[in-house]
Parts: sequence; C-alpha cells; structure tokens
Amino acid sequence: MDIGPFKITPYLMDHSSPDAFAFLVEADGKRLFYTGDLRAHGRKGVLFERLVEDPPPDIDVLLMEGTMLGRTSNNFPTESAVEDKIVEMIKGQRNTSFVICSSQNIDRLVSVFRACKKTGKTLVVDVYAAWVLEQMKLVSDRVPNMFWDEVKVIVPNPQYQVVKTDPEFFGNFQNEMFNPEHRIKPREILAAPADFVQAIRLSGSKFIEGYLTDSPVNVVYSQWLGYLEEVQDQYGADVLNRLRDDSRINFVYAHTTGHALLEDLKRLASSLSPKTLIPIHTECRDDFKEHLENVLELEDRQMLELT
Repeated sequence: MDIGPFKITPYLMDHSSPDAFAFLVEADGKRLFYTGDLRAHGRKGVLFERLVEDPPPDIDVLLMEGTMLGRTSNNFPTESAVEDKIVEMIKGQRNTSFVICSSQNIDRLVSVFRACKKTGKTLVVDVYAAWVLEQMKLVSDRVPNMFWDEVKVIVPNPQYQVVKTDPEFFGNFQNEMFNPEHRIKPREILAAPADFVQAIRLSGSKFIEGYLTDSPVNVVYSQWLGYLEEVQDQYGADVLNRLRDDSRINFVYAHTTGHALLEDLKRLASSLSPKTLIPIHTECRDDFKEHLENVLELEDRQMLELT
C-alpha cells in the first residue's frame, strides 16, 4: 500500500484481539518496522513464527512493544492452558460459573466457548459481547456467535435501559438480540445453573451475587491481575475483591497475556536485526538494554534523524 511517499506493508499478527498488525514502513530508502501489539503463544502463534522465520531484511529502525517486560505469565503461558483451566473448573459444577474477561478478547471468548463444548455447557454472553461477536463474522465464520445453538444472550438491566433510551444503539442487530430464540433470562439460568457458563466483564461482577447459594459459584478471573491488586479503580473491582473472600465462591485466576514475552521479543529482534531498536508501549524501557542490542530510548515527541 502506498500512502504519499510511504510504502506500507502489513503483517497480520497473533494477539488477543483480532486483526492486529505489524507494519513495515518504507520511505527515502529507509525501512522502519513497527510491531504493534503481538504475541507468539495464542491461537495464531504461527503468524509470529512465520515472521521470525522469514523477516523483512535491512531494517533501519524497529519500534518494539514491551508490555510484558517486568511481568511474567508463568502459570498460564499459552491460551490453551487457560482453556484447560476453565474446563477443569466447570466440568463438575453444581452451580453456574462466571468467566470474567474483556468482551474484545476474542481468543479468550473462543477459549470459554471451547471449554463449554468440551463439558456440555451453554455459553451466555451479554448484549455488548454478542454485538462484538457479531462483528467478528465479517472476519471469520469460526468465531462463536449467538446464532450458534450453544450460545445465548442475556440482557442485564443497565444494557436494557441503554437500548430502551436509544433504540438505534446497536442498529439492526438489536432485533436479533431480543429474539427469544437467542435470548435467555436469569430465571432460566437459575432453574438449571449447572448448565451455564457466563462470560462477563469486570463491571458486571455484581451480577454474581444473584447466584450465591449453598452450592459454590465458580469465578474464573481471566484478565490482568493488576486490575484487582494494583490499579483497583476499574468499575467492579471492589465488588470482585470482596467476593473473592466469600466461602460461596470458588475464585480462580486463569489468564495469559495478549503481549509477547521477553524470550519471544528477543527472538524477533534477533531475526529482524535492526540498526536501531526503540522501545514503545512499556513501563520498563530501561530493561530493553539488558536483553537486546542497539537499543535507543526516546522521549515522547523526540525526533530521530536517520542518516
């Protein structure tokens, strides 16, 4: 693709969200490679391996993300490991289970769906997640959506009020969401809670309280643990932190990052062999020099002149 003086080549990459790209940008005889957000341990890890095995040559500048520098992902190094843990949690459930994850983490929603398939459960998503999955049909017909028999849509009251206030909020998709064929109501889940696994966002933690009985509720927290233990300003974090200590809750952390681990960043840098490597998207840019070569730290808006 040519945009003005720039030639831009996209590279589809493995990431927790779909359509994540790295880019090769060429102009005036110089070549810059921008990693974007990427990883090597997800469902599309083969894309990372292809890049490492056949990299573009003669890279002058590499802009490399470093989200995971200073963090680890030892307990759940791959997306498959997360799926296995969810299966372990829900296969013998006597009450309903909740998996707390981002509705835009498509790989995670696929993991939850696959775990439901393996254990004979029905996946329940809210309106927003259903809408996100519907948009994914433009990219892939292999991503679960509410038209599949094993997926149902629940309409929490806050989302119902949004749609009631603005009937055009979800466009034509709204009619399908309220179709009884796709929709499920809380009383239906409560009548047979062990049959369902609900994927919710952190902001929906309060809905867990409606299912507390003598039979424990499984809660699989499948996001960065820092939202609960470090940042703690995410809506719903206070509720979930309180519920973690409730004897009626089986709380389990099962998450793998959407970003590349240090060893994979080292493999990628070695493969691309840039003349200059500039850290981006990281809280630990000083660590780059300990592990990688030709590292140059720049401040925001600082200019770099290539000679």
